[in-house]
Amino acid sequence: MIRAIKLKAIFHLIKPSRANIACMAIVASFAVSAPVFAQSDKMVPIPTPVQADAIDLGTGALPNASATESWHSQYGSVFARNVTEATLTPFLPEPGTGNGTAVVVAPGGGFQTLSMENEGWDVARALAAKGVAAFVLKYRLNQTPQELNAFQEASARRMAPNSGQKRPSAEEMMANLAPQIADAETAFALIRKNAGKWNVNPDRIGMVGFSAGAMLTMVTTLTSEHAKPAFIGTIYGSLMPVDVPADAPPLFVALAADDPLFGSSGFGLIDSWRAAKRPVEFHLYEQGGHGFGMYQKTTTSTGWFDEFTLWMAMHGLLKPAE
Repeated sequence: MIRAIKLKAIFHLIKPSRANIACMAIVASFAVSAPVFAQSDKMVPIPTPVQADAIDLGTGALPNASATESWHSQYGSVFARNVTEATLTPFLPEPGTGNGTAVVVAPGGGFQTLSMENEGWDVARALAAKGVAAFVLKYRLNQTPQELNAFQEASARRMAPNSGQKRPSAEEMMANLAPQIADAETAFALIRKNAGKWNVNPDRIGMVGFSAGAMLTMVTTLTSEHAKPAFIGTIYGSLMPVDVPADAPPLFVALAADDPLFGSSGFGLIDSWRAAKRPVEFHLYEQGGHGFGMYQKTTTSTGWFDEFTLWMAMHGLLKPAE
């Protein structure tokens, strides 16, 4: 697990500007990885989907949780809320097609919801089709009202102009990620433990995250002594500068210039990786908004997945591992 002193130092590793603090606070408060083309879509409660392949990570129940896990549909996709126990769901390549590379997929949702379909299952299926063993991480979330209507109303109040509600700072938000980081660390440990069973090379396990999942990916990379991703991707995540260790993994970044959260916050993360002379590839799309994921849109941001897998191929990650 992460040493306590390192967890307390997360904020010092990540050096936010005032603009980035505001953006990160917005994400923590109410972002739900919403595609900008469907902002009026309503949340509709649905039964909890059957997740027969989901593996309980055994990291325990979220401390002091009272609300229980619930699911809803929105934007033509499926979301989980009030996740109190973490799971990992494998999406494995067809027999004989695997290349030994694995990816932990971390959906986004402001640590209040998880975009399980658009930023989880759909991504994992597409990776498996490329011969990559993909594992969707359903990490524990901050508690929200049990009733969906109450959650929607609370979200609307927070999003209202001049609401007067104090949103958490970047420091507060990152200091409270201990459960999520523990979930990510345990996911890596589980994959390595079952590497033979799942045809995975333990040295070729990466992580890709979306929005809040991108933040989890970055903080796990920078602070975890055990996860040690071999490569990472952050999709419409914060670009605030960070202190990059000498052994930082190759980084792939995709963001839309019209992203309302991070599109105007500078390119500090990219500059940090380059200053540390670590490999980084950055795609800034003209349009796409926030939360485009695997949605089919008429913007070039739709091509992020193809670019990501081309980048993986360039690093030899789609060739069969020895």
